[in-house]
Amino acid sequence: MPADEKPIASVWTRPRRGREQLSREQIVAEAVQLLDTDGLESLSMRKLGTRLDAGATSLYRHVANKDELIELVVDEVYGELEIPATDTADAADWRTLAARSAYSLRAMILRHPWVASVLGQVGLIHLGPNVTKMSERMAAVYKAAGFPSDETGHAMKTVISYVIGMATSEAAYLSLIARSGKSEREFIESLRSGGGEDPQVEDPGKARDETFDYGLRRVLDGLQVRLDEIPGDAAE
Repeated sequence: MPADEKPIASVWTRPRRGREQLSREQIVAEAVQLLDTDGLESLSMRKLGTRLDAGATSLYRHVANKDELIELVVDEVYGELEIPATDTADAADWRTLAARSAYSLRAMILRHPWVASVLGQVGLIHLGPNVTKMSERMAAVYKAAGFPSDETGHAMKTVISYVIGMATSEAAYLSLIARSGKSEREFIESLRSGGGEDPQVEDPGKARDETFDYGLRRVLDGLQVRLDEIPGDAAE
């Protein structure tokens, strides 16, 4: 790096401040609660400061701006993911490991619907510890499966893209139901014009799970076809 060129500032490389009444962990925890309750459009340093009974100036001692705050909260919820280590099962069972990772990512997005809309702006310069760790674990699943090194990331991103797309749509649907004040079953029944039994009405949560699972299995089927095409020494 040239002597006159300054490194790009990042919340992950900035030294933490010493003991203060308000900590970065408190700020992040409260921000996640605010986002879960009111959505991304409600997030502001001023509103967050009010919830913490602190001025915005106190927050800026720990977080330079809203973009840095988003990096922190995304990394926080990424820590909820349960990504199995590749040494916990035979590599031949990669589909099970990939599916478990996908289910965990979907569950996290449904708990925090706002996260899907900000994933694209996180980690462009520096990755937080949870995002780094979980991304490496997910990539290891596809590497152990036998994908060549130049395809590992593509395989992982293909599955992640499916999960984010499905979970984002699902979260928007559930938010609409929540605003209606009805249960999911009541909401579906109110849209039906005919009678008769409908599994989607009887157990709508199960129906959503089955829809997600069907698509995930077909995506993994496609990746398995690609794996079967790869020569045995190509993944070395």
